[in-house]
Amino acid sequence: MPLKCGIIGLSGSGKTTLFNCISSNRAETHKAAFTGTKSNLGTMNVPDPRLYIIDQIIHSAKIVPTTIEMVDIPGLSKGGSNAFLADIRNVDALIHVIRCFDDPSMPHVEGSVDPVRDKEIVDLELQIRDLELVDRKIQRFEKVAKGGDKDAKKCVEVLEVYKKHLENFQSARTADVYEEDKKYIADIALLTEKPVMYVCNVDDGAAVSGNDYSARFIQSVLPENAEVIIVAGRLESEIAELEEAEDRKVFLADAGLPEPGVDRLVRAAFHLLDLQNFFTAGPKEVRAWTIRKGMTAPQAAGVIHSDLERGFIRAEVMKYDDFIALGTEHACREKGKLFIEGKNYIVGDGDILHIRFNV
Repeated sequence: MPLKCGIIGLSGSGKTTLFNCISSNRAETHKAAFTGTKSNLGTMNVPDPRLYIIDQIIHSAKIVPTTIEMVDIPGLSKGGSNAFLADIRNVDALIHVIRCFDDPSMPHVEGSVDPVRDKEIVDLELQIRDLELVDRKIQRFEKVAKGGDKDAKKCVEVLEVYKKHLENFQSARTADVYEEDKKYIADIALLTEKPVMYVCNVDDGAAVSGNDYSARFIQSVLPENAEVIIVAGRLESEIAELEEAEDRKVFLADAGLPEPGVDRLVRAAFHLLDLQNFFTAGPKEVRAWTIRKGMTAPQAAGVIHSDLERGFIRAEVMKYDDFIALGTEHACREKGKLFIEGKNYIVGDGDILHIRFNV
């Protein structure tokens, strides 16, 4: 299953503009607030230059990058119905877009630009939703707990910790709960339990180093130790519309940017979720696959196809740097740089795998 990220933020923060920069699908943007009627769905290719360097050696018929699924949630509002929050439940991580730009043609829904306040508004709406979910589960398990069921009693104790934390305007991800006790909230998919990164959407002139708005916001979230990316959404949108790669490079250079901000965003999302890529390479295709760090070779094989995990025998492994340095699989084999690994092998970032299996 590909990584799925939910893009959230107040109406008018530039979420959909960012979505259009990174997604294969285009969604309509509006100057007016609260005009979104449904969540936008799309996918984006994950940039990984190593994939193309491998292909320069292999010369495969095609290159297949890994992808991320994006869900652009309609703009949230203070005290609104926010009916689309349910769409966030199935995402792996949240990309919270914060408005850090002035635009007289797009009045702010709260009357002024204040990134810190805007974050607090969105956090509160998510926390209220989570509190409702926690309350419902407490009500379901209280009777069972009173009947003497020890696991139900433990469940209620843990849920009470989350309830108090949420009532104090804190997100579930920072609740003081043991890792093994988080199983009691797994089925209700708390929105504020999901890992989050922030995107400061700035004006074009602040694309490189941000502005006063983004600086104040970054300072405010330092205690969270969260990832913060600065992106000029409108500028990125103009770059994304250019068809020729060379034209995009010139545009980026003129803006003083070494790469598109959306590429930095994807890398940050990988870091947030502790993800990495491995590769398969052959005459038909060179392909990247995304796994969580620490996964074993059979688990990585299962990402390709469940049959490969079920019938796993061994993995033939080449390290990316070794393959690039030596130039061929044969040379890696001759130099002792092709390794035969079993079921306990932990796949490394950039590993080139050939799975042997029998079903």
